[in-house]
Amino acid sequence: MKRKRGPGISVITLGCSKNVVDTELLLGQLGGNGARLVEDVEDAEIAVVNTCGFIEAAKQESVDAIVEAVQRKNIGRLKKVVVMGCLSERYAEQLAQEIPDVDAYYGSHHLREVVAELGVDFRQELLGERVLSTPSHSAYLKISEGCDHPCSFCAIPLMRGTHRTRPLEEVVGEAQRLADKGVKELILIGQDTTYYGVDRYGERRLETLLRRVTTIGGIEWIRLMYAFPAKFPMGILNVYCESPKLCRYLDIPVQHASDDVLRSMRRGVTRRATRELIQSIREKLPDIALRTTLIVGYPNETERDYEILCDFVSQMKFHRLGVFTYSQEDGTAAYDLGDPIPKEVKEARRDGIMQLQQGISLERNQSLIGSTVNVLFDRREGDFLVGRTEWDAPEIDQEVYVTSSNGLSEGSIASVRVVDATEYDLFGEIEGGSLSP
Repeated sequence: MKRKRGPGISVITLGCSKNVVDTELLLGQLGGNGARLVEDVEDAEIAVVNTCGFIEAAKQESVDAIVEAVQRKNIGRLKKVVVMGCLSERYAEQLAQEIPDVDAYYGSHHLREVVAELGVDFRQELLGERVLSTPSHSAYLKISEGCDHPCSFCAIPLMRGTHRTRPLEEVVGEAQRLADKGVKELILIGQDTTYYGVDRYGERRLETLLRRVTTIGGIEWIRLMYAFPAKFPMGILNVYCESPKLCRYLDIPVQHASDDVLRSMRRGVTRRATRELIQSIREKLPDIALRTTLIVGYPNETERDYEILCDFVSQMKFHRLGVFTYSQEDGTAAYDLGDPIPKEVKEARRDGIMQLQQGISLERNQSLIGSTVNVLFDRREGDFLVGRTEWDAPEIDQEVYVTSSNGLSEGSIASVRVVDATEYDLFGEIEGGSLSP
């Protein structure tokens, strides 16, 4: 990064894409005020740890990062450590008692206070400005904050609050600014993107938002994440049919397939309704890739419930799938159910689902050999130029490796002929020229 005045500030970001955006907004305020930003904490004098508190493993990762930063401070390698984000939103008092050498703790809604803590004036005119930490051609676009769903296992409303829709014009304006900076791929995020508009406009406005964003010049791919399966707004599929900018990709976390478990989870949807939703989406958009996430080891999940989930995965054949083992979170409705399923059983169930998915993924990938796919290139890795198809989100999905890049660079979109495939990766050759430089 460009060298500026003052102590070097490094921000360590943990957790989900919403946290990534929060960090980028913080960097926008700091950088816009002339603060000296450094990427590597080794070169910093001040460290900010943006924490995650989603599940136990994420909490531990955040605590480890805080402790490591404090250790650097205690040996004189850092002058100051500031903690922000979801973990400190929930546990600020407890953290302050257990790790008192942190200079200040802030939650997930205290951008102005964190900026002031770092000795920088908060400037209203910089509100919404971001310093991207993603590749310059791809950016997350947060359309809402918080969540109104009563899912029994989830602590996110305790950390992020209730659902709050960002004004449509504000979101569209940010999308335009990102396009002006050279962003080609927008990834729309929120705790539930399909709920967009309900609190602010009295109705779901995601379809309207998608139509507006598709008109922005320079944006070539628009990707929708975190679509809740209950009361899914089918009208958005019309926008998919109308605009090639919308990636044939939908992330719909179904969490489980047993009606007993879904009822206890308070998901507001049944296995049959979920299956019918998936079938309807695929009938309307036959080439769409569906991603989902599941939870195994929920307190009342029986062996039969797990078998139902496995059967569902086998039948639905999701293109992309992730699995979490259940994490008992205090303050949630499911907390009082205890955590009776042993860790090794949870992990075995997770591994069983992933083994099923591995076969599904390999079959799907091998069917692409000989075909041509459009690829957005993210980075170079040795002799390879590495990118993604429109069916793949960054960080969580598979990648495409190309050796002969014909002068292409990161951010280019090109047609690639698939020549080989593994369970989670494709290998290809450039076919023709670049579709987008």
